[in-house]
Amino acid sequence: MRRTMILPAVLAGGLLVSGCTGMNSTEQSTLSGGAIGAGVGAVGTLMTGGCVSCGAAIGAGVGAGAGYIHDKIKNEEKGKD
Repeated sequence: MRRTMILPAVLAGGLLVSGCTGMNSTEQSTLSGGAIGAGVGAVGTLMTGGCVSCGAAIGAGVGAGAGYIHDKIKNEEKGKD
């Protein structure tokens, strides 16, 4: 059973990574923030005994917003935006 799940997991990972090519810095920061926030939210709620999917969703939203804001501030400092 475990062996049959390896190929679909590898293919899904490849599709996810290939979908990230050609993004600008704002899109990359937003995506990175969302991914990091989802991970932190899931781990945090797992440790406290809450709803893991709820924590991941909230963390993803907060992380994506933080990544977006971080990139906008960084671009302002460089004079790009």
